[in-house]
Amino acid sequence: MAVHLGAMHLSGVLLVLTFVVPPAWVLDAYGAAPVDDPTADVPPVTILLAALLGCVTFHLVVQIPAGLLGSWLGRRSGVLVSYAVAMTVAGVLTLVFLRGVVGVADVAELTSLWLDYMARGALALAGYVGLTSALWPRPARLFPDV
Repeated sequence: MAVHLGAMHLSGVLLVLTFVVPPAWVLDAYGAAPVDDPTADVPPVTILLAALLGCVTFHLVVQIPAGLLGSWLGRRSGVLVSYAVAMTVAGVLTLVFLRGVVGVADVAELTSLWLDYMARGALALAGYVGLTSALWPRPARLFPDV
């Protein structure tokens, strides 16, 4: 349990660090209205809070379940299988989240957001799977010389 909690925190930190390079929609939102425009809908800090909320939501809804399933289903097969399973689960969950929860209907926008989140999630899930595979105890082999 401690291994997975540590991996969850590591992957969350890695995900937040990927937002040092802001998503395209954040850059578009900043350029939409001048700062001194009184008719602007939201203050600029709201855009940063929306990005942070998106990061936290992605971490809770997609990344943690994908990391858990990937490390559990691939535990006997190796790190690459664990990572492949985690990325497959993350891809499906991201698509369901963006289409079903966020409500993105435009195919071009959905593809752009999906690719952005999957690129950021790939690095964070690599940290998750890498840490769990490095710290998770391996099952004992009955005949170690065979």
